[in-house]
Amino acid sequence: MRAIQIDRFGDTDTMHLADVPLGDPGPGEVRVRHRACGINFIDIYHRSGLYPLPLPLVLGSEGAGVVEAIGPGVTHLAVGDRVAYAARTPGSYAEARVLPALPVVKLPDAIDFETGAAMMLKGLTVQYLLRRTRVTLGPGDMILWHAAAGGVGLIACQWARALGVRLIGTAGSDDKCRLAEQHGAAHMINYRREDVVARVRELTAGKGVPVVYDAVGKDTWDRSLDCLSPLGLMVSFGNASGPVPPVALGQLAQKGSLYVQRPTLGSYLSTREAAE
Repeated sequence: MRAIQIDRFGDTDTMHLADVPLGDPGPGEVRVRHRACGINFIDIYHRSGLYPLPLPLVLGSEGAGVVEAIGPGVTHLAVGDRVAYAARTPGSYAEARVLPALPVVKLPDAIDFETGAAMMLKGLTVQYLLRRTRVTLGPGDMILWHAAAGGVGLIACQWARALGVRLIGTAGSDDKCRLAEQHGAAHMINYRREDVVARVRELTAGKGVPVVYDAVGKDTWDRSLDCLSPLGLMVSFGNASGPVPPVALGQLAQKGSLYVQRPTLGSYLSTREAAE
């Protein structure tokens, strides 16, 4: 089969079209013939080597297509099923792939392949962040979400509104702020011309928010901590601006006995029940 592969870490010029073997699914595995694949920021981490994986490497963690073959022990799928997935390992930039069946789910007829391939990683990420991280959110609670106009952020805006949670978002332009507001953000902050910490304190009557969701990383780390209320939770789930530098634990004490979590989707998809 044809696939987009890298043989060394680096920029986009490391990506090339290659013929790679496909093979048959083994126990607990499935072979999917792709109709669409998702493109995500984590693909850049894999390509650059920030998250190093064995080479050569076929990129892409998200895809949708049709089940072509199933291995022993797979009971929730059948040949011919329309499916989508967000996998723990790359390989979706390809005509087809063999992968563990655990994260593969049936795709309803009402959802096309392109939408299925685009929504799985982002939607599952928002699900575990809002519903399964160690914080309980209820109607009226306020949260801060960086990059609220991105793919994950726009789903988070809608999900938060459905939960009655008031999402304060950040973005880098007025157009992006308006887009996030249209998708459910209660308040938006243009970080290029507003002081994020001051604005959050203003919106929360000086209290700060109980939780910050931050996929930006290095550039937003300090201001994120300053936006938290005492005993607040900092959820750092990405490194778009670069990895967060080493953290002095004493800083967390000084800023209000703060909690920090660095989750990954794979940890939340460790069982078939979790994937469903």
